Amino acid sequence: MAAAGKLSPDHPNGRAPHVPVLIDPLIENAAPVAGHWVDGTFGAGGYSRRLLEAGAGKVTGIDRDPSAVAGAAAMIADYGERLEVIEGQFSQMGALVEGPVEGVVLDLGVSSMQLDQAERGFSFMKDGPLDMRMASDGPSAAELVNEAEEAHLADIIHFYGEERAARRIARAIVKARPFSRTLELAEVVSGCLPRPKPGQVHPATRTFQGIRIAVNDEFGELIAGLEAAEGLLGEGGVLAVVTFHSLEDRVVKRYLAARSGAAPRGNRYAPEQAAEPAPFAPITRKAVGPSDDEIAANPRARSAKLRMARRTGEAGGAVDRGQMGLPGPKHWWKG
Repeated sequence: MAAAGKLSPDHPNGRAPHVPVLIDPLIENAAPVAGHWVDGTFGAGGYSRRLLEAGAGKVTGIDRDPSAVAGAAAMIADYGERLEVIEGQFSQMGALVEGPVEGVVLDLGVSSMQLDQAERGFSFMKDGPLDMRMASDGPSAAELVNEAEEAHLADIIHFYGEERAARRIARAIVKARPFSRTLELAEVVSGCLPRPKPGQVHPATRTFQGIRIAVNDEFGELIAGLEAAEGLLGEGGVLAVVTFHSLEDRVVKRYLAARSGAAPRGNRYAPEQAAEPAPFAPITRKAVGPSDDEIAANPRARSAKLRMARRTGEAGGAVDRGQMGLPGPKHWWKG
């Protein structure tokens, strides 16, 4: 989910409208926008609003965060039957939404709305309970850092956070635990790394990213969500995915390559395999990034990438997860 916009004193509750990242190229490449769309990461509703304004007949928003669903009431009042918001995971869209639909948009990661709420436990800049769950069920970040074995914790930080000092950080976490607050953890992580130079990210950024991804099984959810979107889209329907870090983008890129017939089918050690019917045709040959103007207006958009594809009439199905570039360990909890 993408970053929120600038504060506006005349906006309800003093908050700015959600500024959906890369929405202009999304609308342009999907044109004409019509019919029924699914916004699989509803958040504050920025993508849904722009899709409705662009001509979508109806948008069904899905979000695993109950607070996002509750916060949609005012927007639903504005659009009436054209907008529906459901609590759930986007991997469940096939069971939650009656298809076929004309479009699916997924805006991945954590939203600035969640980061700004200290009580959600996502931020290393604000003190709050060490939670990080996008929904209210399942093990929390505190349970992960307090219970996971050191080696597994290091793998999570290394693979999901792309942190080079993962083993050193995991060792320090195990030595200092138990943890219950975000700033407690951020302080221990920061103590393992050099003081950042001006312009560099906070030392705890990668560790917090890795833990958040593990807590919410974000890569398992991503693959299942892409498969669900493939099954729900009608012929000619559009899939649009916005990512915010290289791990997400790699998975989306490989998925769309595999499903558009662009994935390698052989190498020097194995014979080339026959091409399978392609359920998708690419709309954007390469990832689309933000313009300079968008970055200036919303610095959190800097790392965003948009990939889009159009559903063909070929049958879909499950993908080989071993070819999707999924990083890291599968489970950290015991049992």
